[in-house]
Amino acid sequence: MTTINDVLSIGHLIGRTMTDVSTYDEVRDPGRLTDVVARVAVGTAVDVNRAVESAHQAYRSWKDVAPAERARLLLEAADVLAGCAEDLAPLLVREHGGVLWEAQTDFALGTGVLQHTASLTEEFFTPVQFDDEQSFISVERVPRGVVGAVVPWNMPVVLTMMKLAPALATGNTLVLKPSPFAPAALTVALQRMAQKLPDGVINVVHGNADVGQALTSHPLVRKVGFTGGTATARQVMASAAGTIKNLTLELGGNDPAIVLDDVDIDAALERMLKGVFTRSGQICFAVKRIYVPRSLYDTFADALCDRVGQYAVGHGLDESASFGPLNNKAQYDSVTALIEGTKNSSAKVVQLGSKLESAGDGYYVLPHVVRDVEHVAPISSCEQFGPVVPLIAYDDEEKVVEWANDSEYGLGSSVWTTDTERGLAMARRIEAGSTFINTHAFESLDLRMPFGGVKQSGIGREFGEAGMREYVEEHSIRLLK
Repeated sequence: MTTINDVLSIGHLIGRTMTDVSTYDEVRDPGRLTDVVARVAVGTAVDVNRAVESAHQAYRSWKDVAPAERARLLLEAADVLAGCAEDLAPLLVREHGGVLWEAQTDFALGTGVLQHTASLTEEFFTPVQFDDEQSFISVERVPRGVVGAVVPWNMPVVLTMMKLAPALATGNTLVLKPSPFAPAALTVALQRMAQKLPDGVINVVHGNADVGQALTSHPLVRKVGFTGGTATARQVMASAAGTIKNLTLELGGNDPAIVLDDVDIDAALERMLKGVFTRSGQICFAVKRIYVPRSLYDTFADALCDRVGQYAVGHGLDESASFGPLNNKAQYDSVTALIEGTKNSSAKVVQLGSKLESAGDGYYVLPHVVRDVEHVAPISSCEQFGPVVPLIAYDDEEKVVEWANDSEYGLGSSVWTTDTERGLAMARRIEAGSTFINTHAFESLDLRMPFGGVKQSGIGREFGEAGMREYVEEHSIRLLK
């Protein structure tokens, strides 16, 4: 069990063993910059090769384990992960800056992904067969091999399980590179889970971009699962191109929320704001621009600001905090520069909320609402990834659909209305991987819905059978009679 005062030393996880190394980097609490939370190994290409070789050796036997047995072991690993939340969620808070319920939700969602994937595994491998006078055909699913996974810091547990669960369920083995900004709680959880699985099925190697490049270019890695920024994804694609690896990329978003003129404002805001400021806005499918009919604009904006004004920003372990700090200096600098730049435009930048005493020396940013802003403004057209949201007035539905789709991104989106049929009709016109009606937050997700993006928001899908299909090849066998 870890305690609040522990400074953990986190090595690479090769097989079931945490390795010692000669070089470590410090992980500091983004809400208390003087607090060192963990010392984490700095890896090299040599460490990557050791991890991949471990995974490759394990793959030779893991691929032949019956699907029902793999599912059983995944369920045991899910039980372990669920039990990790008690002592590791506070540690995760001190790494990534979220509040405690957000870290607990990360563990709960990750556990759910493992359980749901396990429930699908046995039936997933039932071959599709044809038998007639001419031939017998069997279309079978087989694993790809070693999977290299790279995950970010904002929700590291569930984002890892969205790769680990389908990879292991389908007979592959895994080498994971966590974010240097939130590696400790995740690695400890994976080490505990690894004890339920054959040696080498789960491996973890830490490091920076050079380690990621070594992993995604390694010739024994046959599949890459990546969640992160679009710019980094381009580097991942280039790195994987040398050996023609299969890729699943879940990338950034600039998610629009379209408010229709029949909306129940109070009911909409009660749900919508969960999708704006949770994790301080640092979620790929967070609401990042809100379109409001001009006739409702002032009423809606005033109601939103009234609610946001009640938020209190503080350390994630402070029970009074609505949300915590941004995760790192680069993110803090980016968000504050975006806010300051918007102040120099014709838009009205409204700073709201208050800071708690626990918000000391850290990357804290109060919530901001940007009023009277144009659709083409930088604050509206980028992925802010912080506690700031623009409100954009529109005059007709044709124009707002055009604006919603006028983006290089297409991850999530939402429509807010009291008319179900009207909401469905508009949802079908939006270019996105997911469109939610009267919801746009964690609670909007359902493991039966494939999750991913269009355009530069990604390639492939996660969750459920759609996610499992990303980790197998189809092997067609035909017997000519």
